[in-house]
Amino acid sequence: MNITTLTIVILIYLAIMTGLMALGYKKTKTDADYMVAGRSMHPWVMALSYGAAFISTSAIIGFGGAAGLFGFSLLWLTVLTIFVGIFIAFAVFGVRIRRMSCNLNCDTFPSMLGTRFQSKGLTAYAGLLIFLLMPAYTSAILIGGARFLQDALAMPFNISLLILAVLVGIYVVSGGLRGVMYTDAFFAVVMLIGMAALLLSTYNAVGGIIPGHTGLSALASMVPEALTEQGHRGWTAMPAVGSSIWWTVISTMVLGVGIGVLAQPQLTMRFMTVKQPKSIYQAILVGGIFIFFMTGTAFIVGPLSNLYFVQNQGQIALQVAEGNMDRIIPIFVSQIMPNWFLYFFMLSLLSAAVSTLVSLLHVQGAAFARDLVDTLGAGKLVPQFGTRHWAKAGVLVSLLAAVVLAYVLPAGVIARATAFWFGICAAAFLPTLTAALYWPAATKAGALASTISGSLISGLGYVLLKEQEAVAIGLVSRLFDRATLLPFPWTHIDPLIYALPISAVVLVVVSLVTQKPAAQHLKDTFDKVA
Repeated sequence: MNITTLTIVILIYLAIMTGLMALGYKKTKTDADYMVAGRSMHPWVMALSYGAAFISTSAIIGFGGAAGLFGFSLLWLTVLTIFVGIFIAFAVFGVRIRRMSCNLNCDTFPSMLGTRFQSKGLTAYAGLLIFLLMPAYTSAILIGGARFLQDALAMPFNISLLILAVLVGIYVVSGGLRGVMYTDAFFAVVMLIGMAALLLSTYNAVGGIIPGHTGLSALASMVPEALTEQGHRGWTAMPAVGSSIWWTVISTMVLGVGIGVLAQPQLTMRFMTVKQPKSIYQAILVGGIFIFFMTGTAFIVGPLSNLYFVQNQGQIALQVAEGNMDRIIPIFVSQIMPNWFLYFFMLSLLSAAVSTLVSLLHVQGAAFARDLVDTLGAGKLVPQFGTRHWAKAGVLVSLLAAVVLAYVLPAGVIARATAFWFGICAAAFLPTLTAALYWPAATKAGALASTISGSLISGLGYVLLKEQEAVAIGLVSRLFDRATLLPFPWTHIDPLIYALPISAVVLVVVSLVTQKPAAQHLKDTFDKVA
């Protein structure tokens, strides 16, 4: 890439980012402005911000690379993200989240749950989960963005990682959620154009839609023997039902992310930012179109990269990427795109990384300030520090943790780290959130027991049962001299599959036998019109 051209492109990009963040900073006068953008965002801005925060380099680089390994079976995740992640999330959950957060005067996801159930313990526990565990997901996004910069710009991974971290740290600290959402909307437009162009270029590179899919089907015999033994039946076929790859694709990637999206703190906060509940309905179409092009493109391009690499290099994608599926998409893009377009697509991937990173870091900072410091009364120790100062401190700590993890996590971790966080959120928060919105009889004890049991069972599943994570952690091998506590299929079943039902049952059972909420509190929670 021409250094002069590259410098001009990046400077223009940064100038637009800086202008949008400055606009957000100028309009940020109160804690509510910093936390929930003053509850005054346009529904289309909210929808684009939601999509940009949801779709990141994790989806494009990580899950696109996973699709390059596993095939079109990941398109079921596109179906689920549109139906569950947009329609259900907006129409069923989003409208009530907006109304309840206003009724209870809450500006974070944990504080809404805690206030709804009149439990500071629930607020603090949810905030602690976010602050301690979300850096794993944040690091995955950092890795994805840094990997693309590494391959596109021939830049050392360590340098690209630090540049990306410093960039997002500056922007998220300065603009608050209003500035984050303004830049998210800009990023979403850039990403949409870039991914649409990638889809067209990919089909052009493999000879068209029908020749591309036909040619990919014919490559089934090139699936490595080790993958065939695990259930891989070609890139255009579903894995063998009940096989290890089938469990990985369906339970971890499709269900883990497709269901986990409903309980993502950084996404639920977007619903709190619009002027009125009905605005959320107006955002559904925009969100659905955006998610279709983002995930659909990644999960089509990944498998088709195998055909391109075989035609041009005689190897499948995983072999070209030297076994690291996180590098499949960056290498493929840098080979098929003309040089002039690589600049724009670099901005698309950079937008995907930065938009999600700033959203995640904002949520972690808010959780630290509002849900931990304020809830536990620690702010009184330094009275001159306001909520916004604590939030910025939380952002910096979270960013440092994510950078450290990005250096130590193994290769090919992006999709796994994403599924881990989404699964933890679903098991810990989804039953409690659903009950908060739709079951007035749910109790404080039931909500707290459900959230704790869901998070602990899910966490133990990763530590003791799920093979990839259990082997990496090594606790079972040290205690019992074997890789996992139980044999297959438990080694490949995502903990979400059993942790979520248990969490839901715990909530119902405990709520039925414990003291019901006060009638006036329920009236204030559900009956007000916000």
